[in-house]
Amino acid sequence: MAAASAVRAAGRRSRRLFDIFVAEIPWTVSSKELKEYFSQFGSVQRCQLPFDRDTGFHRRYGWIKFSTPEEVQNALQKDSHILEGSKLTLRQQIGRRRSQRKNQSE
Repeated sequence: MAAASAVRAAGRRSRRLFDIFVAEIPWTVSSKELKEYFSQFGSVQRCQLPFDRDTGFHRRYGWIKFSTPEEVQNALQKDSHILEGSKLTLRQQIGRRRSQRKNQSE
């Protein structure tokens, strides 16, 4: 149990390192295909698609990490992103400092 909670905590921390959250990804799209698609906007450092243990399919959302902020803006400025006939939903990840989170909780 402790190992599972440590993995979940590490996953939450790693998500803060990503630039873009992507939703509505068709279940037929792999992380490799997603990385290839977003590489047209710049250098993709990392692409993560979480999988459902029960179904074996990804959960239809994921995260993209680019090399520079300019590349993030390139991806966000495009009107619509369509993969395998489905329109993707993109949202920029806003990183907050630990001190900002403390102030909000007080």
